[in-house]
Amino acid sequence: MTEAKQAVEQGQEKAQEAVGKARGTLREQLDQRSDQAGEKVSSTAHDLRSVGEELRNQGKETPAKIAEKAAERTEQVGSYLSESSGERMLEDIEDLGRRQPLAVLAGGLVVGLAAARFLKASSQSRYRSRATAEGPTRELAETPPTRREPIPPAGAPAAVPTPQVPVGANSPSG
Repeated sequence: MTEAKQAVEQGQEKAQEAVGKARGTLREQLDQRSDQAGEKVSSTAHDLRSVGEELRNQGKETPAKIAEKAAERTEQVGSYLSESSGERMLEDIEDLGRRQPLAVLAGGLVVGLAAARFLKASSQSRYRSRATAEGPTRELAETPPTRREPIPPAGAPAAVPTPQVPVGANSPSG
C-alpha cells in the first residue's frame, strides 16, 4: 500500500512541476509578445501624431484633433503592453471579466473570428502552393467526379430526352 501511495504522490509532484513549467513558459511568451506588440502599437501612435501634425499644417484642425486623441489612446495601449507583466495582464483580464463579462465575451468572439479568418486564409494559400508544387495531377485527383447518366443494358431502348417547352408557348395568342 505504501509503495502505491508513494507512486501517486510522485506522480502528483511531477504533474505540479509540469504545470508550473507550462505557466512559466506561458508568462515568458506573453511578456515577449506583449513587448513586441507594444513596440508596434507605439510606432502606430507615432504615425498618428505625424498625420495629426500634417493635418494641422493643412489647416484642418478638427481632423488633426481626432488624430491626436487617437495617437494618445494608442500610445497608452502601447505603453501598457510594453510595461505590464504577463501576470498583471492576466489579472487585469480577470478583473474585467468580473466587472464586465459581456465585454470579455465580445473580445473573445472577436479574437476567435480573427483567428478563424487567419487560419482560413493561410490554409487556402498552403493548398494553392501545394497544388502548384505537385503539378496538375494532384488537382485532377482532387476534383469531384462528374455525374454521368447510367448506361442502359444491352438490347434495351436508348432513352430519348424530351424537349423542354417554355410555359405559355402552346397557348393560343389572342
